[in-house]
Amino acid sequence: MNVWFQILDTAGAVLVFIGAAICLLGVIGMLRLPDVLSRSHAATKPQTLGMLLVLAGVALRLRSGMDLATLALIGFFQLMTSPVAAHLVARSAYRTGQIDHRELLFDELDEQLTEER
Repeated sequence: MNVWFQILDTAGAVLVFIGAAICLLGVIGMLRLPDVLSRSHAATKPQTLGMLLVLAGVALRLRSGMDLATLALIGFFQLMTSPVAAHLVARSAYRTGQIDHRELLFDELDEQLTEER
């Protein structure tokens, strides 16, 4: 086996491990944080970064064209869907009154909702 392939395999394993650790931290944040907005943040930011690191690690290991294209599509859809889902969850929590308005520094959505009525 070539030395470069061993280096790529080791780098891929390190990226997969770091990505999995970041995803674990996001899950712990979702369990430990007190409110919907904080949990929404913990559900999207570390999960997306962790998933991209895992995909990069797997890409370093697989190295074929079709596999890399599939991993790129997975990464693209992860980047497109995760922030949108978090935004919808946070907005629905705001509209149903599950947000403590005293905790917010800025409440720009309140101005928009009062203009709609």
